Amino acid sequence: MAEVSAEVTAEVKTHCPYCALQCGTVLGSGEAGRPAVRPDEEFPVNQGGLCQKGWTAPALLGTPDRLTRPLVRGADGRLAPATWEAALDTIAARLRDIREEHGPDAVGVFGGGGLTNEKAYQLGKFARVALGTSQIDYNGRFCMSSAAAAGTTAFGLDRGLPFPVTDLAGAEVILLAGANPAETMPPLMRHLNKARLIVIDPRRTPTAEAAALHLQPAPGTDLALALGLLHLAVVEGHADQPYLNKRTTGFDAAWRRAAAWWPERVERVTGVPVAEQREAVRMLAEAERAYVLTGRGAEQHSKGTDTVSAFINLALTLGLPGREGSGYGCLTGQGNGQGGREHGQKADQLPGYRMLTDPAARAHVASVWGVDPDSLPGPGRSAYELLDALGTEGGPRALLVFGSNPAVSAPHAARIGERLASLDLLVVADFVPSETALMADVVLPVTQWAEEEGTMTNLEGRVLRRRRLLTPPGEARSDLDVLHGLAVRLGRPAAQFPTEPREVFDELRRASRGGRADYSGISYERLDAGEALHWPCPEAPASEGSQHPGTPRLFLDAFAHPDGLARFAEVEHRDSAESPDAEFPLYATTGRVLAQYQSGAQTRRIPELAAAAPEMFVEVHPDTARRHGLAEGAEARVSSARGSTVARVRLVGSLRTDTVFLPFHFAGAGRANLITSPALDPRSRMPEFKVCAVRIGPVAGARP
Repeated sequence: MAEVSAEVTAEVKTHCPYCALQCGTVLGSGEAGRPAVRPDEEFPVNQGGLCQKGWTAPALLGTPDRLTRPLVRGADGRLAPATWEAALDTIAARLRDIREEHGPDAVGVFGGGGLTNEKAYQLGKFARVALGTSQIDYNGRFCMSSAAAAGTTAFGLDRGLPFPVTDLAGAEVILLAGANPAETMPPLMRHLNKARLIVIDPRRTPTAEAAALHLQPAPGTDLALALGLLHLAVVEGHADQPYLNKRTTGFDAAWRRAAAWWPERVERVTGVPVAEQREAVRMLAEAERAYVLTGRGAEQHSKGTDTVSAFINLALTLGLPGREGSGYGCLTGQGNGQGGREHGQKADQLPGYRMLTDPAARAHVASVWGVDPDSLPGPGRSAYELLDALGTEGGPRALLVFGSNPAVSAPHAARIGERLASLDLLVVADFVPSETALMADVVLPVTQWAEEEGTMTNLEGRVLRRRRLLTPPGEARSDLDVLHGLAVRLGRPAAQFPTEPREVFDELRRASRGGRADYSGISYERLDAGEALHWPCPEAPASEGSQHPGTPRLFLDAFAHPDGLARFAEVEHRDSAESPDAEFPLYATTGRVLAQYQSGAQTRRIPELAAAAPEMFVEVHPDTARRHGLAEGAEARVSSARGSTVARVRLVGSLRTDTVFLPFHFAGAGRANLITSPALDPRSRMPEFKVCAVRIGPVAGARP
């Protein structure tokens, strides 16, 4: 087992390294002095609870294949240990050559939603200042970009939950559209157990099992269902007219679209019975305290932004957003999915959730960075488009990857694997040899959660302190050290890229000042003193003598548009990019399971989690399995127009007969993303992970 540190004797309060709940934990000494975790009973989000992943998180710190030395691929094609100086010199020299021959946009950067705020901020600055490239995006584009686009349009501001998680405990009814928190973030269920749940999902998930009402639409038809629910809310007299008049604009145009979606038409398109549609609307409308929450199931579509907008339209019609005890929110997925997209990793954004095309935003951030605003490159390609362009004419010839595993997580994975392999230079910074790292020309060993200081921002916009307990093993360094070392070698002043997280955060505060995600009033001192600070938290003028308390609840007085009004979106249902046909007669949808996380690079290395979910599987209705010659436990080949994956059959009687489900955590021939569609939402650039047309059948020569 890899060395993790000297014997652990201290304790620190920190947070789980996985999902966006960022459950509070206490990390300290366990058996034989090795790290052990227990829940922080005082942290309100998890209230003393942890899921299986959280309890086993310390096991990753000592994983046997932990990266502890830089690796450089030699002339023989093999990765071999190298010194840090040699590795960084190699990267910098090759980057200079590529930029000189092909221009700055020949270098791309791909970040991650698990990076701390400091690392996400510094990565965006490094790309635009040290490299001068516009080609930066991150894996959060695959997570909740559709909800971000819809929320910004509707409310003028995008924060996953514009209210504290604890508010959900007082709800009478909660509609969950495409979310399965019983598996993806189990401690959240502590806040949902008093409410009557309405769950919209093609599968009967553990969350749906706990629901008072489960609506089971065909994959790709959530938008039609949301339009139909709005239709019923209006025609059955549940629209909150005083709220609509006072706090919103654009209702009439949205209603003209929804007016055509009468219940019987919705049933024909979605398969959801009229009676269930009516019951869902009645439950929401009659509740004094109600919420509409969306998740990846509603968002990961080529029409994901419109789908989320339709659910926001429903919430607005019922008068929920901006009212204490009710509202709309999005259940963010990745650990720093919220903070990671606020500070410059996205192709079109600068720190503070400023837009790169805004001259005032460019001027402000450039002044903090000490550069000419005109030197900042414009918006580049979104995540999938960036990966798809690698090695092509006019596309990046080099890629630097931090905190992501696109060889597994990107759609049309075989294509992306080819593009990664075509690069002149692939650099991956990680703490385990992920599938992407194993393809790299240079692999840099970096610190993980218990070995670093920093901040994270959870799904409710609460800024949290990540605290270090352990000394990194071997020669592992912080990503901040990596960026500093490369920036200096590329000719930037050493002081421009500090390595201390606190110093980086103080610069982030200045860069975000006045932006939509204003962190300027948040400091390490306030966080370490135990203050609960939700952004926006502007810096208070010295004359006021008191500090801003943060904003746990947004929109209570006004929405973030200049006129204070929420905007309805005029949306219309359209088919997914693919529909079943004679060659590919079934829908396939993908998602997460309890014991694994994201691409599985971390959780597949933890024995307890690997035992709970050891291999790729496909859920199939028994009738569908019989028609296609499959039995429980047999190997099946699931194929789409892009390729095929191999999975073990699980018969699930509650599944729709026209649908199969695959988790996306596994690698190799079991990658679900070998079959998923790269069709993109025109606004958010979200790929259509949640629906593609497939066929299924036995694997030739396979043994059950």
